[in-house]
Amino acid sequence: MRDASKRRMWIAGWCVLLLVFGGCTVIARRVEPPAPGSPLRAQLEELLTRVTEVPKRPHPGGYERSCQSGKSCVFGPAWTDDTDAPGGHDGCDTRNNVLAAQLTAVEFRPGTHNCVVLAGKLADPYSGENAQFAKASAGDVQIDHVYPLAAAWDMGASTWPLDRRMRFANDVQYNLLAVSGAINQAKGDRTPADWLPPAGAYHCFYAGKYLTVAVQYQLPITSDDRRVLTRIAKGCS
Repeated sequence: MRDASKRRMWIAGWCVLLLVFGGCTVIARRVEPPAPGSPLRAQLEELLTRVTEVPKRPHPGGYERSCQSGKSCVFGPAWTDDTDAPGGHDGCDTRNNVLAAQLTAVEFRPGTHNCVVLAGKLADPYSGENAQFAKASAGDVQIDHVYPLAAAWDMGASTWPLDRRMRFANDVQYNLLAVSGAINQAKGDRTPADWLPPAGAYHCFYAGKYLTVAVQYQLPITSDDRRVLTRIAKGCS
């Protein structure tokens, strides 16, 4: 009887540990509300009805972002102003357009017609953390393509004309966000099935941005992406 009693106490102890260490993250995920400005569940589900699906990401080859001599430069020169994307042909490069639109307390280089951002404050849209931008350490804040260029190439952009690819790469309205450099590097060219913002409160926001780009440019999502985005949508109120 004493051994049986000890066994029951041992099992009960493990159950408590499982609840504490295994269940806390689930509970936290349920009660963490979406960040302000996030889309509603109905909006995400409507976008999911409009986006096409492929079983998995193809790899046609030929993607080359670099525009150095001998390189393919498949999306045009980085941050070029010479596109028909929103903000194009305004005299400012795309990177500075994104910084100027998204940062607060922005400081511009004098004499540049507010085209060169020197400093500002970023509310990171993937983590919610505040970061200071300074041109002297510009890599601390980077510009993310929400739907990555390499993924877009694989999923259909390889068949687009160059001017459409350049618009996509410089679309400040739909596809570009200033984010923490470390987070941008961690994301790389991964899609929702393989990467989500580190802060759960921003999953709904990210899902909305990703699906909006996909619909706007008629780019598909993979079956795994759909499963992840559908799960996220269920938690967006």
